[in-house]
Amino acid sequence: MVDTYTDTNLYALPPEDAERGLRIQLAAAYRMVDYYGWTEQIYGHLTARVPGSEAHFLINPFGLNYDEVTASNLVKIDCDGNIVDESPHPINRAGFIIHSAVHMANSEMHKCVMHTHTRAGMAIAAVKEGLQPISMAATGFYKRLSYHDYEGVSLDTDEREGLLADLGDNKAMMLRNHGILTTGRSIPEAFKRLYLLERACQIQVDAAAAGELNLLSDNVAQASADGLEGGASMHAKKVQMGGLEFAALMRKMDKIDPSYRT
Repeated sequence: MVDTYTDTNLYALPPEDAERGLRIQLAAAYRMVDYYGWTEQIYGHLTARVPGSEAHFLINPFGLNYDEVTASNLVKIDCDGNIVDESPHPINRAGFIIHSAVHMANSEMHKCVMHTHTRAGMAIAAVKEGLQPISMAATGFYKRLSYHDYEGVSLDTDEREGLLADLGDNKAMMLRNHGILTTGRSIPEAFKRLYLLERACQIQVDAAAAGELNLLSDNVAQASADGLEGGASMHAKKVQMGGLEFAALMRKMDKIDPSYRT
């Protein structure tokens, strides 16, 4: 039986168990995004690649609110946008383009992709200098943050090659004049990274409104980045980055409304 609270490495499980666990965790992540107020109506996407040789991934049904997403109504599609399993729900083509660019590469680093259009995220994505090293959260992305220039609404498959090339070996990216994107080896890892990037953007917006930004030196920013990366497993060697935080948030979602598990 899958323990979705503690099993962050679901890809090590048999495919059927892994997909069931991924569906529950991904549906929970949609509820978490809704809980934090990071939604923009029905837009934005969180996706997870399912195990197997085929490039299939789970995406939210287009038209549903985030608090209506459940494990069973997530739609499985391929990297051409075709629905793999029968579903009464359509998908958003723009979301398919952005996420399939990452999933089709089948990298161990990018099993989950999260993309949001938050007010703070879009604000920093529209600032020429991008994210600045002014907070502990921001230093987590020091020299670890990619940038991709806006090419209009993502409807053209030709953009996928550029998206993937710009992401490179990083696990977070500012989509300039658009929003933010994070990836991870697991859903908890990608969500942890999304939380930190969103928080870093919020802090920069607030700080810039309050006064002149106080940028950390390169040495301090680098040391902080290394400490954050190394500290992810300091107290729990067997738990991947974000595992403890995600489990805690899942317990909160269960108290609020456990219907996401259905």
